[in-house]
Amino acid sequence: MQHLLEDSISLLKQLIKTPSFSKEEKETGDLIAHFFNARNISTHRKGNNIWAYNKFYDPEKPTILLNSHHDTVKPNTGYGRDPFLAEIIDGKLFGLGSNDAGGALVSLIATFLHFYTLKQLKYNICIAATAEEEISGRGGIELILPALGKLNFAIVGEPTLMQLAIAERGLMVLDCTVKGRSGHAARNEGENAIYKAMKDIAWFRSYRFLKESNIFGPISMNVTMINAGSQHNVIPATCSYVVDVRVTDAYQNHEVLDIIREHVEADVQPRSTRLSPSSIPVDHPIVKAGLALGRATYGSPTMSDQALLNIPSLKLGPGDSARSHSADEFIYIREIEEGISIYIDMLTQVVV
Repeated sequence: MQHLLEDSISLLKQLIKTPSFSKEEKETGDLIAHFFNARNISTHRKGNNIWAYNKFYDPEKPTILLNSHHDTVKPNTGYGRDPFLAEIIDGKLFGLGSNDAGGALVSLIATFLHFYTLKQLKYNICIAATAEEEISGRGGIELILPALGKLNFAIVGEPTLMQLAIAERGLMVLDCTVKGRSGHAARNEGENAIYKAMKDIAWFRSYRFLKESNIFGPISMNVTMINAGSQHNVIPATCSYVVDVRVTDAYQNHEVLDIIREHVEADVQPRSTRLSPSSIPVDHPIVKAGLALGRATYGSPTMSDQALLNIPSLKLGPGDSARSHSADEFIYIREIEEGISIYIDMLTQVVV
């Protein structure tokens, strides 16, 4: 266990020292590939995504995906220290990406190494260090999913204080356009697109979907932008507005979109339906394994690569989501140690 922790901290320090903004992760991809290859573990690569399988991979067995990302956001202006210094002070490892999600990534890699040479596992294990998570980019996990083979469930490494995030909201951003007819305001001519849009907006504000999530409750819909009109004396012929929709595990994105289109007059165009809600049953073996170790379940308000997976997935990792994207980001060394231990203990209950 100690050598796994030491290797994890060493790798995380290297990752912190190497800038890896979304779409610019080549060098951290190189570092991760070298880390595996130095241990005689063959890797696969597509773009800046690196993945590997356990030594005794058996195509007849089901496969577990262990996934976390190695891209970061850019450091915000509040930093009081060098975000790439990778400095340990009072048990805290400081640096950009240390908490989100470097700690989870290196802990999952350590877990993969623990199981790598074990024979007769009930499951194969695939580790994937992926890119572009912070921007939900198409060059991240979505790019490599077809190459990974059939996957049965996933652990997605994100800072959750090692509690079990068993569900995550999806997201749709909708561009809505209402058509009216222009005319002169003084003569009350035309058909005011703003007034028509107001009826839609009132519906978005008050509507409650029939099904509600046991974890999140109702779907939330918020009109966040609106634009109409060209001058004070012209009745506007068009009014456009934007709606932020946070979809729960009670629906799929396309179902919510269909319901919205049935109820509003606007032409509704989603910017994307890719970012789906995700969940895993409470009685799933990996969740039960976590519960047996005293972990608690909850619904996560933040998004991750779970949104791009179409299999049961559990979000779990060392670190605190509240520290993500914050100035002077850090993770406790003890959190990484605990993360490795809990990951191993949970998976041992499932795969051995």
